[in-house]
Amino acid sequence: MKSGSASATLGLVALVAIAGPYAVADDSGWYVGANVGQSRAKIADDRITSGLLAGGLSTRSISDDDRDTGYKLFGGYQFNRFFAVEGGYFDLGKFGFTANTVPAGTLNGNIKLKGVNLDLVGLLPITEKFSAFARGGVNYAQAKDSFSGTGAVLVTNPNPSKKDTNYKFGLGLQYAFTESLAMRAEAERYRINDAVGNKGDIDLYSVGLIYRFGAKAPAPVPQAPEPERVAAAPAPEPVAVAPAPPPPPTPAPPPPRRRVTFSADSVFDFDKATLKPAGKQQIDTFAAELRGTDYDFITVTGHTDRIGSPAYNQKLSTRRAEVVKAYLEDSAGIPGSKIRARGADGSDPVTKPGDCKGNKPTKALIACLQPDRRVEVEVTATK
Repeated sequence: MKSGSASATLGLVALVAIAGPYAVADDSGWYVGANVGQSRAKIADDRITSGLLAGGLSTRSISDDDRDTGYKLFGGYQFNRFFAVEGGYFDLGKFGFTANTVPAGTLNGNIKLKGVNLDLVGLLPITEKFSAFARGGVNYAQAKDSFSGTGAVLVTNPNPSKKDTNYKFGLGLQYAFTESLAMRAEAERYRINDAVGNKGDIDLYSVGLIYRFGAKAPAPVPQAPEPERVAAAPAPEPVAVAPAPPPPPTPAPPPPRRRVTFSADSVFDFDKATLKPAGKQQIDTFAAELRGTDYDFITVTGHTDRIGSPAYNQKLSTRRAEVVKAYLEDSAGIPGSKIRARGADGSDPVTKPGDCKGNKPTKALIACLQPDRRVEVEVTATK
């Protein structure tokens, strides 16, 4: 058996992937999933006819069974928002044909296909939840054929089988319902050896679900308590009083707010929200300087550079601020009610317009925008 040309569905999905605006995808981690859908093959009727003709038989009619249900089970690891490795097991189903011959007889043929695969997956985020992806890799498939004949048709090898390694590729779209659960729709092509000397392609069009391990929703940002409102007392009746003494001297204004800025690259790895050992040392030094002082409030603000979408940068900067807040609570013993964490989406850069040119995340642009990636800790009313 031999399959036909690529379906128009593949081209349509590719167009969506190319046309979508740049955005970000999910964070790194392990995941598992399953897909089910329709598998399609094109039966090579001309080869069947020529094979029967070589045996002295002409073909009166051929009927093909070139559709079936296929599925796959897979697991993978996403290294970052653009790249993952995925492997799994697939079953493409069963295909067959029946040929009627002259002199009178029939030839029946069937093939079952299943195997394992290993793919490299490239992701193109479109929005915070919606992304496109493309895959390419290898499959190791087992083809089991069965042939039977009646009347004038004699089958000499009724059950050939073949195991072989070939390429595979595909395109798809993905939508994340939550941090842990997402849905996929994809089209894939598997190159297959049919066990009787032919190679062809089987297409699988499927939908499925993905479960990501260890995904956590960010903690809500605590809000500063509103001041208590007190009703004003009614004004008393005017009375004659002695001249008022001179007013006391005006108290000195409170000392200015204290702000400490940490470079995000020294506290966190690029595009991550896990404290590095060097970052913990910097925060420990800052916390030690606060001991014995009286302050009203601490505000932790995470900043990103302009690379990526505002939605993703808001999420990353908020997570980083929450991590610093949690470390101040756990290691320095600062009450959580005195700390507020918030994120900025890259809209408050330190660099000036024109300092760093370009929009693609090259090494040069990432290095130029390093001052913008920072965590600011502001202590209010230190005494």
